[in-house]
Formats: sequence, C-alpha cells, structure tokens
Amino acid sequence: MAGLLLAAGGGRRLGGRPKALLDHRGRPLVEHAARALRDGGCHPVHIVLGAAAGSVRERADLSAYGISENPDWAQGMGSSLRVGLAALAGSGADAVVVSLVDQPGIGAAAVARVVAAYEGGASLASAAYDGRRGHPVLFGADRWPEIAAGATGDRGARAYLQEHADALTLVECSDIAEAYDIDTPEDLHRLQ
Repeated sequence: MAGLLLAAGGGRRLGGRPKALLDHRGRPLVEHAARALRDGGCHPVHIVLGAAAGSVRERADLSAYGISENPDWAQGMGSSLRVGLAALAGSGADAVVVSLVDQPGIGAAAVARVVAAYEGGASLASAAYDGRRGHPVLFGADRWPEIAAGATGDRGARAYLQEHADALTLVECSDIAEAYDIDTPEDLHRLQ
C-alpha cells in the first residue's frame, strides 16, 4: 500500500506561502502529512513537490520518502496526481492512498482506516466526514491509468470519483479526524 502526498501548491490564497512549509508543531507541515501516511500503514510514501521545492527539501526532513518535483505545479493538483502516480507505477504497490499536505487534522488513524478498505486492484475508497467524501482516498492500481488520464486542473480525481460513485466505499472518519484545509490566512490558527 503506497502513500502519495500532494504537496506542490504555491499557497496562492496564503499570499504565496507554500503550504508544505507552513510551521506545524515546530516542523514543516509536509513532515507531519508524510508521517501520517507512513504511520497509517503506507509504504513506500512518495511526495510530490512543486512550489519552492528547493526550500522544502532544505527545511524538511524527507529522507524516508520518495520525492518527485512537478514542474507544472501551477496548473493544479491534477498535474501533481499524474506525476505521483507515474512515480509509483513501477513500485509494485497494489494500491495508493492519496493525501493532501494542507489537511493537518487528518492523521494516521484515518489513513489506517482507509487502508483497511482495500479489497483488490479495483478498490476505490475514501474517507468520509459525516457522510461526505473527503481525504485520504484509496485507488487500487488497476484504476491508476484512467485516473491519471482524467486528472486535470485543481480537480485532481474529483471527476473520476463522481463518475464511479457506485464503486466507491465511504469510510467514516469524523470520529478520528477533522477534514479542514489550510487555505487562507484565517485558517492559520488551526496550526499549532
């Protein structure tokens, strides 16, 4: 079960502060998000960087993880998802759990619960919060080519998930995680 952390965004609504570098509990946010995937049962864990990738590599300890840089990060999350899936294609992973760097309220317990929903190469599962689909999301390896082909803009795999809603297993996680995003300066109070 691979983990894929999308951490390439430039933080446009945060005044150009890349989210991966936001301080959380004394360390860059990207470290916490990658650790949640690892501690939740994902191996290998791969991180897609983009904005300020050099600074992220300098400031964050990412030595335990694979890293790709997305030169097209400004085109949106879809391009980062494609880069990450391509990097994991030869890993032998049967599935991948995809998480976003800007959701510090989602930890290893939610990742583990989504990992437990794996049933085979065609698996499709997502954390849910009060019945609404959220992150992390699990994609069986059989689905990766079609997901990558449709991943565009800031929607990532949203259209794919909507088209395949009948195959999607929702894994309720509202009792163990909070699905808020760090998107604007008003959200920064959620970081410790």
